[in-house]
Amino acid sequence: MGLTGNKLLVLAVLAAVSLFTATVWLWPRLARRSRHAVLGRVGLLLAAQLSLFAAVGLAANNHFLFYGSWADLLGREREPGVVVDHPSGGRVRVVEKRPMDVPGGHRPQVGGQIQKVVISGGTSGIESPAYVYLPPEYFQPAHARRTFPAAVVLTGYPGTAENLLKGLRYPRTAYEQAEAGRMQPMVLVMLRPTVAPPRDTECVDVPGGPRTETYFARDLPRAVSEAYRVGRAARNWGVIGNSTGGYCALKIALHHPDRFAAGAGLSAYYRAAEDVTTGDLFRGDAGLRNRADLLWSLDHLPQGRSSFLVTTSRRGEGNLKGTRDFIAKVRAPARVSSITLDSGGHNFGTWNREIPPALVWLSGRLSAA
Repeated sequence: MGLTGNKLLVLAVLAAVSLFTATVWLWPRLARRSRHAVLGRVGLLLAAQLSLFAAVGLAANNHFLFYGSWADLLGREREPGVVVDHPSGGRVRVVEKRPMDVPGGHRPQVGGQIQKVVISGGTSGIESPAYVYLPPEYFQPAHARRTFPAAVVLTGYPGTAENLLKGLRYPRTAYEQAEAGRMQPMVLVMLRPTVAPPRDTECVDVPGGPRTETYFARDLPRAVSEAYRVGRAARNWGVIGNSTGGYCALKIALHHPDRFAAGAGLSAYYRAAEDVTTGDLFRGDAGLRNRADLLWSLDHLPQGRSSFLVTTSRRGEGNLKGTRDFIAKVRAPARVSSITLDSGGHNFGTWNREIPPALVWLSGRLSAA
């Protein structure tokens, strides 16, 4: 039974209700001072509270998708993401095709399609699972020779790519915004930044490997452009993400304006984390550490023609000052835009308020030609 399935949640709720009812019903019988009565009361209370805790925890996980599976919860996630050698170059291997959950979604030319894939990088030697959203126009005869803009979409750490489909609803939002005429149809390449699980590499080319920045900045766009009708120029590509994914999105667009025209960081931070999840990212190299600091990079490295979108909240986010500093340091020919909510925490609820305008913004900075 899946961790995020409704069946498990219903069973947990039924168990909590049943144990609460049993506690109320049996309490008078257990009111005596005998050892068995005391143990009975303690057992019922513990069972009722544990079942209630489990039901609330499962409901929260179903909504926010903190963990996508039992293996993810128990720290046993073993998704593909190992370093391998691919001398023939990058490629995309399709594992599964899914219809969109929209009216007529069983027909790709009406609802588009989500493909589960594995993307291999010939330069970095990294292989990672991903989801590719193809808009309805991709399958329509009238657009058979059309190329499409694409955006790399990154979740946070230690999130799963499924979060981008279910909790953050990127494909559905892109479909709805395009249907409403607010944005152009775009291909979305959705994955986690954790390409060498369980390590958080902060999208850094770690000395000795893994070469995560190379994978996202060079290998992934090349592989996707070879497999799908997606342009190869910087004007055809953008990158967006939340939290760690937001930091990565801004860094990739900042460091690679020749490959990405725009980067959007939702609740991003601006300097690579260094803790037990990352290990030693820089091996004592101060230059690499400085380069991973986006504010330092804005001050000391040439700024290309990339556009940036940053988001924060006046109350609830810890990145307000850093976001203001980032905005102040952007110089022409680069451009910067922002979304500042009055209130909003570091969570899916906040990002779901920011994703629709962020996708519209990103679409306006990219070109299909």
